[in-house]
Amino acid sequence: MKILVVEDERKLADYVQKGLGENGFVVDVARDGVDGKHLAMEGDYDLLILDIMLPGLDGLSILKSIRDAKRQLPVLMLTARDSIEDRVSGLQQGADDYLVKPFAFSELLARVHALLRRGSGTGSFEPTVLRMADLEIDLIRRKVTRQSERLDLTAKEFTLLSFMIQRRGEVLSRTTLAEKVWDMNFDSDTNVVEVAVRRLRAKIDDPFAQKLLHTVRGMGYVLEDRSL
Repeated sequence: MKILVVEDERKLADYVQKGLGENGFVVDVARDGVDGKHLAMEGDYDLLILDIMLPGLDGLSILKSIRDAKRQLPVLMLTARDSIEDRVSGLQQGADDYLVKPFAFSELLARVHALLRRGSGTGSFEPTVLRMADLEIDLIRRKVTRQSERLDLTAKEFTLLSFMIQRRGEVLSRTTLAEKVWDMNFDSDTNVVEVAVRRLRAKIDDPFAQKLLHTVRGMGYVLEDRSL
């Protein structure tokens, strides 16, 4: 899942980005309101973490633009001011939750998971448990099983598998995986994708008769159930 953080305090933004990344999320950061609004309106994100006080354009104005455009992006507001008026104003503009600085990362992470569980706000809920054949991925509990056997994945392996199952049946190039999972421009001299795919395959495929993670020569990789 992909999260946008709009926060001008560099130390806090880096802290949040690093923490969420270690928990399997792909995170983009904008450090002013203008860039934040552009990314929030044009990007494909599952959640927005939005500071109120920003240079260029404040967070409440960004939030209003998002809701005026009928975008159902879940928004967690951050503020340094713990006043009822601030919280009411943000919630009236369409914020889904509120967090006052300074905060513990564990609380931020809990609220992120709660908002993602809640769904998009349209009345329907995004699935948090994804299945393919006998493979099951719980996105919230970060649990992966095959044939009811728990698989021990690293944070990056979990992110890679989650991304691939959400794009099941689609051949994903190394460039796409590098950009979406590692948030990096692909370097042909870097074998990080091949190494990660090989390690993931060793855990989710090698011990089982049915193979789900396939290499498409010259093109990339695909996660699909070929028994269908």
